[in-house]
Amino acid sequence: MSIPEEEIARITDDVVAALKRVHDPEIPVDIYELGLIYKVDLEDDRTLKVQMTLTAPGCPVAGEMPLWVQEACNSVDGVERTEVDLTFDPPWTPDRMTDEARLQLNML
Repeated sequence: MSIPEEEIARITDDVVAALKRVHDPEIPVDIYELGLIYKVDLEDDRTLKVQMTLTAPGCPVAGEMPLWVQEACNSVDGVERTEVDLTFDPPWTPDRMTDEARLQLNML
């Protein structure tokens, strides 16, 4: 059974808000604004599939950050479970940051 469009819109907004609560400890900007989230899909069974990256493969929180993302997304009403796929293809670059992130980091 598919999820009603209004609920998908609310879940989408709530997932974005949840992702904005997760920060890279080395950079004072949330992972959403940094552009570390590549893709988010909500399946009909309410499994949220998140594809993300890190600023560098040697990131000290590489083992922890996907768990932080999973916990944040699992807190969203309407999400049954979250699967996080960590990828480095394509590699992250500062070009993926939003203007808000650039402003916070004095890069504008």
